[in-house]
This record gives sequence, structure tokens and C-alpha cells, in this order.
Amino acid sequence: MPRKKWSEIRAKAAPETLEAAERKREGLLAVMELNELRRARNLTQEELANRLGVRQTNVSRMERRGDMHISTLREVIEAMGGELEITARFPDGEYRIDQFARVES
Repeated sequence: MPRKKWSEIRAKAAPETLEAAERKREGLLAVMELNELRRARNLTQEELANRLGVRQTNVSRMERRGDMHISTLREVIEAMGGELEITARFPDGEYRIDQFARVES
């Protein structure tokens, strides 16, 4: 069976199918541990350590932690090129918590 290009498949797919696939992709991306996220960003522990100004062993320990300060997590995410957003989900809706945003001086 010959392979098809994703662009061809996407062009023929029903909008509902594409939306369902996108929701599934977003769900898969949402569930990642810190070390998986670092690898997905094509960074080694050493490279991330250099960006954070710490040793590689500190990054290794950080990735194994089950608990850390929000400020530390924010610094790690920003060092990877991202932005940390904290959202609380309730049955009646989602609420973004801005209390932990970085304060620019």
C-alpha cells in the first residue's frame, strides 16, 4: 500500500475528524513529565542547566522531584522557551490564576 502525505489525508478528512484528532493531540501533549517536555524541546539536561545557570545534576534532581516551587517551575519552562500558565478547572468553567505571574522590575 503506497504511503499518503498528511496534507492529502487532511484535505479529504471531515472537519469533525480533524477536530477530534486535534483534541486528542492536545490531550497527549498536556500529559508530560518535565523530563519528557525537555526532550520534546530537543534539549539535553546540560543545555537546560546552562540556560538556568545551574549544574546538570541540579536539572536531573529537579526532573525527579514530585514537588517544587511554582517560581522554579516557571524558570524552567521559560528556559525551554515557554510560558507557564496555571489554570484551575471546575465544572462551571476554567479560571487562569495570574497570582504567580512574573513581576517585571
